[in-house]
Amino acid sequence: MPAALGPGSIPQPFAGQDPAKLAGIDEVGRGCLFGPVFAAAVVLPAAAAEPLQQAGLTDSKQLTARRRAALVPLIHRWALGWGLGQASAAEIDRFGIRSATERAMLRALHKLAEVPQLVLVDGVLPLRPWYGAQQTLVRGDSRCLAIAAASVLAKECRDALIRRLALSLPGYGLERHAGYGTAQHRQTLLALGPTPLHRRSFLRKLLAGPTAG
Repeated sequence: MPAALGPGSIPQPFAGQDPAKLAGIDEVGRGCLFGPVFAAAVVLPAAAAEPLQQAGLTDSKQLTARRRAALVPLIHRWALGWGLGQASAAEIDRFGIRSATERAMLRALHKLAEVPQLVLVDGVLPLRPWYGAQQTLVRGDSRCLAIAAASVLAKECRDALIRRLALSLPGYGLERHAGYGTAQHRQTLLALGPTPLHRRSFLRKLLAGPTAG
């Protein structure tokens, strides 16, 4: 059973193992219609648990943008290693979203200075190209600090990229929806058409229009 580190803390899986030998990995942007999928891998020492939990580190989706931004330098300060990877919209269209996500995760892991003894993967799907030891963890970004840290870094990095791209692609509202399939985004796609950075494989039904009855 995972052991809690204190009141209100995130229970840490694999208690008894040296966290400095484990890497948590998470992705962001898997369900978007636009842009790359991002992944981050983070290795945290045991000493990082208390300060990061006190700072409110948890699943990035549960944090405000301001809190996520404040956590990034803290994660960088405490992490023994971290890496970011991405896979482009073109790769998503060519290989499919799962394989593209795995490519992004591998790129993040390969940026770590040392190969982790165990990779903790958020979700239920294993990282198929990884030949080392790994363990999937459902809702890992709410249960494991290393995965939570990875989710924050991936989210902040991808959001920053989308904000930059929004400046060169006005009219699509990217700065508001970050590429997700909101009603506004879908309406804009029907009016303006997709950009070269949209995932064409995700837009087939939308752009095909209504079928004749």
